[in-house]
Amino acid sequence: MWKRVAQETLEQRKVPVSKLRVMTPPEVFPCETTAEIEPLKEGIIGQDRAVRAMDFGLKVRKHGYNLFVAGSPGTGKTTYAKVKACQAAEGKPVPDDWCYVYNFTRPDHPLALSFPAGEGMKFKARMEELIQDIEREVRKTFAGDEYEKQRRQVLQNFEKRAQEQWKKLDELAREFNFSLERTSEGGIITVPLMFGKPLSNEEFNRLSEVTRQEIKEKSKKLEQEVAESVRQIQLIEKEVERQIAQLNKDSVRQAVQHLFQPLFAQYEDEKVREYLRAYQEDVIDNHHFFKDEPSEMGAMARLLQRNEEANLLRYKVNVLVDNSGTSGAPVIFESNPTHYNLFGRIEYRSTFGTMTTDFTMIKPGSLHMANGGYLIVQVGELLRNPLAWHVLKRVLKTEKLRIETPAEEYGLIATSGLKPEAIPLDVKVILIGSPYVYYLLSELDEDFHKLFKVKVEFDTDMKKDGRKYREFAASVRNYCEKEGLLPFHRSALAELMDYSTRLAGDQRKLTARFHDVNRLLVEASFWAEEEGSPVVEARHVRQALAEQEYRANRLDEKMRELIEEGTIMVDVDGEKVGQINGLAVMQTGDYTFGQPHRITARTFIGRQGIINIERETSLSGQLHHKGLLILSGYLAGKFAQNKPLPLSASITFEQTYSMVDGDSASSTELYALLSSLSGIPIKQGIAVTGSVNQWGEIQPIGGVNEKIEGFFAVCKAIGLTGKQGVIIPHQNVKNLMLRPEVIEAVESGQFHIWQVRTIEEGIEILTGVEAGTCDEKGDYEEGTVFGEVNKRLTRMFASIKDDTDQILGADAKAMQQRVDTEAEKKEK
Repeated sequence: MWKRVAQETLEQRKVPVSKLRVMTPPEVFPCETTAEIEPLKEGIIGQDRAVRAMDFGLKVRKHGYNLFVAGSPGTGKTTYAKVKACQAAEGKPVPDDWCYVYNFTRPDHPLALSFPAGEGMKFKARMEELIQDIEREVRKTFAGDEYEKQRRQVLQNFEKRAQEQWKKLDELAREFNFSLERTSEGGIITVPLMFGKPLSNEEFNRLSEVTRQEIKEKSKKLEQEVAESVRQIQLIEKEVERQIAQLNKDSVRQAVQHLFQPLFAQYEDEKVREYLRAYQEDVIDNHHFFKDEPSEMGAMARLLQRNEEANLLRYKVNVLVDNSGTSGAPVIFESNPTHYNLFGRIEYRSTFGTMTTDFTMIKPGSLHMANGGYLIVQVGELLRNPLAWHVLKRVLKTEKLRIETPAEEYGLIATSGLKPEAIPLDVKVILIGSPYVYYLLSELDEDFHKLFKVKVEFDTDMKKDGRKYREFAASVRNYCEKEGLLPFHRSALAELMDYSTRLAGDQRKLTARFHDVNRLLVEASFWAEEEGSPVVEARHVRQALAEQEYRANRLDEKMRELIEEGTIMVDVDGEKVGQINGLAVMQTGDYTFGQPHRITARTFIGRQGIINIERETSLSGQLHHKGLLILSGYLAGKFAQNKPLPLSASITFEQTYSMVDGDSASSTELYALLSSLSGIPIKQGIAVTGSVNQWGEIQPIGGVNEKIEGFFAVCKAIGLTGKQGVIIPHQNVKNLMLRPEVIEAVESGQFHIWQVRTIEEGIEILTGVEAGTCDEKGDYEEGTVFGEVNKRLTRMFASIKDDTDQILGADAKAMQQRVDTEAEKKEK
């Protein structure tokens, strides 16, 4: 006969109803509705560590003290980062404007000029006015009488000197009795004369040889003089061209010099002054850019006009960053951190079938706009863009922002042809991501901690106290005002607090995942408006929760129907050996529910140990397999102190066709093994959850509320008997936030929840039989669970020992026969 456990002992292990859920009394809120509550002025609830880290990171201005804000989704880390960055930016000075201008010395290296905030656009406007004034003054100068008079003097001097040269040449020709004639090509030929008339070829041939020779020598000498005269005239022409060019430059310099004087007086920055000086000299050197445009707009004229417009581009100003409308330091949130969006780009235009660019087509990135302030980026989006992370690190290391094309990063041929001057960078980068990404970067990137030295970590929950009640109500008011929701009654606030506690999974805490709470605020306000209520009350919050569940629990209901109709076999009544109900948690999107699973165990003689069928079929995760190995250690420690463990066993989750992982069912599997070994049946109306260690101590698990509620729903659908319930680890009592219908069933005795600390306590609840204790000889009491297990293992060991002795005896006899045979052979 088995030794039954006293009913009083089993009753003592039940969880009191008062601990199944904590209820927030509406009276803890001082005001009737949120409309009467003082709004939350600043900060975020329950994130003191993150608040201190954020304040430190935003205030310290040393190199490398950028921030990484780590936290789970829905904790409000992005919103808080934006708010705090904007607050920190209010007291900061407005950063400078930045402009790119033409580099007259190295045209492919545009210059970067900085101006006080708002002065960049003014500088651009001044430069546009300047180029118009220069064009007007240059045209006016070249059309003026004074310029024409000086130019005419230069030309007259040239003509006079040229005429003198021609006069000397003409006198020499007459002296040699020659005449000089110009050809149609502009050349000069010498023609001999006879009696003042040109000598024809026939006449020349009739002359004597001596005369002809004299004429040839004179012609040769005269041609040399002609060539020398032409060279002198060409030198005079070049000198005149230089004089005209110098006259043009001097005239333009005199015309535009007064235009630059106010600019030199206004801008004291030496770099700006150098640019203005180079600007002025380039205008003087290229004054032909400002000549009158062609009068006829034919194809060639349009081409010339376009070329002139391209030439005048060099005098424009590209305002890259304009902070004229900024108050305080800039705060930029880059939602799509591609290479171009972060670091800027050089654009192109199509010109006669080819792609061209210039410094006016340099476009800024987010880092340019955030320079002097704060840049906020989602690290997940950043890491998805090729090269963006590596270039960001380089920029933060060098503190210089240079616009480059990704093709250069890949080692391809650069197509831009421009190398804009780098801009000094002073920016605080705030990365936002999950803790997993933070730890991954910490491990894999050696530069990460050098550049992001401040970790701002958001917790997923917070401790519940009186201050949190007030802050929670104030934050609800803030959100209601922001989104235009109805005010919440104190009873609705109490329901919200209970919902927050359930999300936190701890009766002593509230969740920090404000996204889920805010979602409930919106939906509760909607149902209140539908009803026509002026305020949101507790019933509206409960209705919103019920509607949320109904929209998402289709799979939960389908699985429950399959269990109810027997397709998925789960027993919730009676007793069976080696069979038990385990509890698992399933998640579909944003909905989580518990579901019971039948776990069976078969034991038999052998040496294979515990066989995990899920592992053999590759359906078991590493944690689940670890839990089964722990069972082997527990059984060996309990029952193999004075004999080996001659056990083979198979364990499986019946009717599961997907991956099984986690160790929360390890105690459940151990109970099934003990039942199979002892032959003592397990009550099928009791489901179990909890992991176990090698000493038989029960360890806590997750999802305890969903597991209990899932099994309760199945029992309710099939039929409550008053003997059903769930065994949970005692550490999980503080995590209980069960639904009212479960608590009502517990109060009425239709459902039960037990807490256990050890395997012994659990097996006694499941079987109603005492677990048993070990005496000094290593034996257990008769009629107890462990006594029956030990008895079964002893029989197994005896059986396997007899088989072993028989095998060893046969082997010894065969060996002796072989020895005798060998001896006989040697004697012969």
